[in-house]
Amino acid sequence: MTAQPPVPSKQKRPFFLRRGPMENIATGLIGLGFLMLFQPFLLIFYTWSLVTLLAGTLMFIIVSKFPE
Repeated sequence: MTAQPPVPSKQKRPFFLRRGPMENIATGLIGLGFLMLFQPFLLIFYTWSLVTLLAGTLMFIIVSKFPE
């Protein structure tokens, strides 16, 4: 009998290290930034819309490099 090499078990990554769910969150953050930018009611939403857009875009760029 020959010894079989151990089969590596597929490790499940935590939620925040998987690409699919985090890309969805980043896309939602970008969409929220656009909604905040184009709403005419509250100035505070308009003020923070650019920060929200940039955070979502940066998050999307970073998470798109994560493995599936």
